[in-house]
Amino acid sequence: MPMIRSLIQDMRSRSHRVVQDGSMEVVTDGMKESCWANMPQELLREVLMRIETSESSWPTRKSVVACAGVCRSWREITKEIVKTLEISTKITFPISVKQPGPREHLLQCFIKRNRSTQTYSLYFSLTNALADDGKFLLAARKCRRPTCTDYIISLDADDMSKGSNTYVGKLRSNFLGTKFTVYDGQPPHAGAKITKSRSTRLVNLKQVSPRLPTGNYPVAHISYELNVLGSRGPRRMYCVMDAIPASAIEPGGVAPTQTEFSFSNIDMFPSFLFFRSKSNRVENSLSGFLGDQKDGMLVLKNKAPRWHEQLQCWCLNFHGRVTVASVKNFQLVASPPENGPGGPEHEKIILQFGKVGKDLFTMDYRYPISAFQAFAICLSSFDTKIACE
Repeated sequence: MPMIRSLIQDMRSRSHRVVQDGSMEVVTDGMKESCWANMPQELLREVLMRIETSESSWPTRKSVVACAGVCRSWREITKEIVKTLEISTKITFPISVKQPGPREHLLQCFIKRNRSTQTYSLYFSLTNALADDGKFLLAARKCRRPTCTDYIISLDADDMSKGSNTYVGKLRSNFLGTKFTVYDGQPPHAGAKITKSRSTRLVNLKQVSPRLPTGNYPVAHISYELNVLGSRGPRRMYCVMDAIPASAIEPGGVAPTQTEFSFSNIDMFPSFLFFRSKSNRVENSLSGFLGDQKDGMLVLKNKAPRWHEQLQCWCLNFHGRVTVASVKNFQLVASPPENGPGGPEHEKIILQFGKVGKDLFTMDYRYPISAFQAFAICLSSFDTKIACE
């Protein structure tokens, strides 16, 4: 294995050469000029499969991503070998944050909040510790506007502009902070309808780049209601997942799965963003939301807490993943069909979020939602809710 890694580093150093010609940059694939371009496909596939099998976690999994960055033929075979997150349970490429999590267990992540910059960073937990050195996944920046609040979500913590090729989507709230819409910058499934906005029109007008995402595709609606249990109890919330059918939680059910970004900048350098690890208008009523379930959309609701006599407070069992009491803490389960009994699939926790430190929160999610969708839902919990508290 050390020899293979050395080989990969040598090839990566020659794989992309940039030639300056005035203001124009020409990128050439140096691998086409080497003997590696003619490696037998059977041998290449065997090598890549062994690397994929041997690396189950980060940071050693970086070699799998490095293989995909060598050249086009290596990238295509690596993409075939590395299965979707649902099947592999491994977060490998940037597109993994847009794919549903595993069915059998929750993927453990955590969110770090920076109050001074109004930014939030999502990390994938590499160990079972509540605060470890995580693998960076997504970042968000809070933008206050006169009538709403936007959370811009990006693959790069240092570039969170809507005109960037690292833009993933956004979360937008109403004025009261009680209703939110999650927008995906890419169509979540075939036939997804785009929502036109002023920002979308401006990007189209400027013709930033035909490869950049210019769409706002609604993928979820979130609603918070008055907390009848008082400040000690969790908020009441409902999430209508526009892009996920209600049947997805049933045995054999299927949720839309994105397999690649529609713009090629990230695909060209799949290792760039995930080589880092952390070191030392939405005015629908609640009844309208629930009415959408008749159309077959998945609806998530917060799990009802129980009253703890000794502690004299409302409690939820987070199985050790949450250590600080907070109104922001929640667990989401699938809402059963209207006027119908709920099965065991409606008891499974699909997303849980809770506080473990002053600016540290855990986020655990599973199929059928993605890390991006889960992150956006959790961001809505940070926003101030004038009408609920």
